[in-house]
Amino acid sequence: MRYSKLEQINRKNVRDLQVAWTFHTGGLTPKINTAIQCTPIVVEGVMYLTSPTTVVFALDAATGRELWHFDPKRGNQYRGLRNRGVAYWSDGRGNGERRIVFATPDGQMFSLDARTGRPDPAFGKQGTIELREGIEEDVANTTYGVTAAPAIYEDLVILGFSVSEGFVSAPGDIRAFNVRTGKEVWRFRTIPRPGEFGHETWKGDGWKNRGGANAWGGVRVDLKRGLVFAGLGSAAHDFYGGDRAGDNLFANCVVALDVRTGKRIWHFQIVRHDLWDYDVPAPPSLVTVNHNGRKIDAVVQASKTGHLFLFDRATGKPLFNMVEKMVPKSDVPGEQTAEKQVFPVSPPPLVRQEFNENEITDVSPESHAYVLEKMKGLRYGTIFTPPSVQGTVVMPGLHGGGTWSGVAFDPTSNLLYVNANDMPWTIYLAPDKPRPGLYSGRGISIFKDQHGFPAAKPPWAKLIAIHLDRGEIKWQVPLGTWPGSEKLGLKDTGTENFGGAIVTAGGLVLIGSTMDEQFRAFDKATGKLLWEYKLPAAAYAAPATYSIRGRQYVVIACGGGGKPGTKTSDVYV
Repeated sequence: MRYSKLEQINRKNVRDLQVAWTFHTGGLTPKINTAIQCTPIVVEGVMYLTSPTTVVFALDAATGRELWHFDPKRGNQYRGLRNRGVAYWSDGRGNGERRIVFATPDGQMFSLDARTGRPDPAFGKQGTIELREGIEEDVANTTYGVTAAPAIYEDLVILGFSVSEGFVSAPGDIRAFNVRTGKEVWRFRTIPRPGEFGHETWKGDGWKNRGGANAWGGVRVDLKRGLVFAGLGSAAHDFYGGDRAGDNLFANCVVALDVRTGKRIWHFQIVRHDLWDYDVPAPPSLVTVNHNGRKIDAVVQASKTGHLFLFDRATGKPLFNMVEKMVPKSDVPGEQTAEKQVFPVSPPPLVRQEFNENEITDVSPESHAYVLEKMKGLRYGTIFTPPSVQGTVVMPGLHGGGTWSGVAFDPTSNLLYVNANDMPWTIYLAPDKPRPGLYSGRGISIFKDQHGFPAAKPPWAKLIAIHLDRGEIKWQVPLGTWPGSEKLGLKDTGTENFGGAIVTAGGLVLIGSTMDEQFRAFDKATGKLLWEYKLPAAAYAAPATYSIRGRQYVVIACGGGGKPGTKTSDVYV
């Protein structure tokens, strides 16, 4: 839930924050688009984190002094893919086993002694397993690896996978392994086969040789109930589904699984027959809310569509009403769009879900005229307007709405905090020459004006507080200032943002995430900006806070790079 009970850093003194230490990981290279998207973990005074190329470091959390590091020696093979953290496991005995478990973007999982960084010889082959050995040979050379930190339950380590999103793609099955031996214990097939639940949502042979539907954002575990929760991405190919008619379970679903067996307990599909890359971008967060006079353990899911979903954790029943609405149909040959999509009644959408002439940028008359001219010939309208050959403007775009950073939740107030992008994108389709009769996406990018700013009116990103008991937005503020917009006299425009927030008992919401390289503290009750600090590079990761010998610290990865393409760095502050 990303909530801390620490309150030494608070509303009154946050303006006095000073840098305690910095740590450079190394690993920057011009050959790949590096980034650090890792939120460190701190256990018994030791901080564990990763570099741009997934070298794992252990540091003294009070001083930043390196204790050890482990290099998986894959270097440039990562090709710009991300790692967002590691997991810690212990056998529960005072002087017993302690392990750091992590997986790489190129498909390996490692188990290290948490005290020394040495590989565990009992795990797989001398401390590592090749995850690709568990998938079909014809897709083994495609993208297949792990971006998110693993989840741990007793002696299980549970992984969601990142896969390619084209016509040739690996399956996105969720897999669980024995944390001591590395042997696979179970897998949940996210694209069901004949005889399995959900197979009927794939017409004909659309399920065959199909990839995607993957939990690239990771998974979450309810330790008390023994449930695994995951949000799944779209089925491949992202933007054309003529060869995968049907609703396509379990793509774009929130799923709950039995943690010991991988058996499906419940699911809810957020987007049917996805054509917009509207993945469920982060695992659901575990919350407890007061709903209709009862305290209910729930899961909350932010989405790229800008919708926020709240479900009973045990049953999957939505806590707020849902309605089905007719959505536009596609005229692309072979495409069979879903007739209806699901819309929550509450909370209201967190971002705009339509692009039209009224939403065109107003940053200057020239920009307005430029965008209006570019719109000629393009399709645009409400959310779920399908991609087209002539080009479609979609809003929200491929980066949300909500992003992979997920949400932060304050259990003392039942306020949820989420950062969201709010800008249009364009998608064009063209015949896929290697595959006659099929279409693939082209020209997929943020729809911008002549200055490189989004084509819609600002703000282009927001930080939003939602009262989950009532399903109401309490406050929302622009998040960041788009680099270069100051030249037009603009401020607080919002910027494309990745990474998330933490909320503390000190009354603060702490967040980086923005292209302007600022680290900010907001009053969690009002959204008032209390403090900001210029970082060495943009922080596309959630911060962490911890206490050592009675002193509270906040740490954040300043890696830059990534999707926005801002300058890169290798530093934690």
